[in-house]
Amino acid sequence: MEKSINMPFNSSTEEAVLGAVLLEKKAMPVAVQYLRAEMFYYDNHRIIFGALMRMYNARRNIDIITVVDELCRSDELEKVGGPYYITKLSSQVASSAHLQNHCLILKDLFLRRELIKGTSALLSSAQDMTMDIMDVVCNMQELVSQVENDAIKTDNLRDMELLMDDTLQQAEERMENSVNGVTGVDTGLTDLNKMTGGWQKGDLIIIAARPAVGKTMITLFLARSAAKSGLHVLFCSIEMQGERLGDRLILMESTVDPYAWRTGQTDEREWNEARQAARELATLPIKIDDNPMMSIDYIRAQARLLKSKGQCDIIFIDYLQLSEMKTPGKENRSREQEVAAAARKSKLLAKELNCPVVLLSQLNRQVENRFGNRPQLADLRESGAIEQDADIVMFLHRPAMTGQTTDKESGYPTEGLGILITAKHRNGETGNVYFSHNKSMTKIEDYVPPMEWMMRQSK
Repeated sequence: MEKSINMPFNSSTEEAVLGAVLLEKKAMPVAVQYLRAEMFYYDNHRIIFGALMRMYNARRNIDIITVVDELCRSDELEKVGGPYYITKLSSQVASSAHLQNHCLILKDLFLRRELIKGTSALLSSAQDMTMDIMDVVCNMQELVSQVENDAIKTDNLRDMELLMDDTLQQAEERMENSVNGVTGVDTGLTDLNKMTGGWQKGDLIIIAARPAVGKTMITLFLARSAAKSGLHVLFCSIEMQGERLGDRLILMESTVDPYAWRTGQTDEREWNEARQAARELATLPIKIDDNPMMSIDYIRAQARLLKSKGQCDIIFIDYLQLSEMKTPGKENRSREQEVAAAARKSKLLAKELNCPVVLLSQLNRQVENRFGNRPQLADLRESGAIEQDADIVMFLHRPAMTGQTTDKESGYPTEGLGILITAKHRNGETGNVYFSHNKSMTKIEDYVPPMEWMMRQSK
């Protein structure tokens, strides 16, 4: 069977692994910890190991006869060399004594082949002047990540003694880092901090709403609060230009009239105040990327680079459905599948970098047909996988926008009332967090009911 002489491989080691699995029952559980079918260099060996995997997962006995039968049923027996070759494999091995070492050798050779193939493809891409350079960089990052994930030798199997030690160590770290009950990233809202303990490392937080409800404004408020607590923030804005985010941040930080600012009619006092606000904001550890064509892979590449410099403690993405979702080699996937893949990548990004990822999402139109327009989990647009991968799902709701004067659940007047409805919280309670805002949502703070309302309630 012809193969490139530049590719590293070891036929005798592949035969030894397959022979050991055919010979001893205890061998397959060891092999599956390290190997997948594609890690074998020879086509017939890949087919044989694939059959062994199917049998192992189906809890069927593995020996020469059963493996030959499995290959017959899948019409692959002749492709691997017939019953003679299967018998030959098992006769060449005395025992599975060195199986673990043999598996590690095959894994090492596979990773080297993947690097050779991947870097060759990257070299061609880099020389192709029609390709966007950031696409090439993202492909390079993806290659390194894939090889890195396979190369890292971790043992996730822990006994209870080790698990309890690790659990107590994390609990001790929470106690040391707790500030008024906040163990994660400060959200800027007292009730939200109480509910979540702050945004926690490794969590994917979804904040969803219909257009024009204020997703970007609430997220900028959360990002600014995190930065003011001294943490490094990466804010990825796919929808809005960076300068427009700058406008909103200046309005949050000052008392400048939003209408006057938008229309260029600020007076001298307001202009000086805006300049002072800009100087204060310039000291915050926030980095904003407003590339309109960014994908989750692009964001991951940026975040990994910043993390390596100690400059990425939390990531905000505005918003999911606008991210570039064209996956090379998977152009036939549906929009729902692409959204699901992007949500999953966001969760994996949170785990990989061990930091919170706050991801904005759209709601579908059916929420507008419900009385009160109060969002539910079923309203998440295009993919139930968003709910599945998220640790926290929150809906931004402003009841005044639907014509209500009183919120049904709380009884609060709706003017200036915002609600973050926590519909899913994997590690805590669900419920409502109320906040107050001005008409432009440039001022957001903890909600305190109006004095008139509280006086009426006391009667």
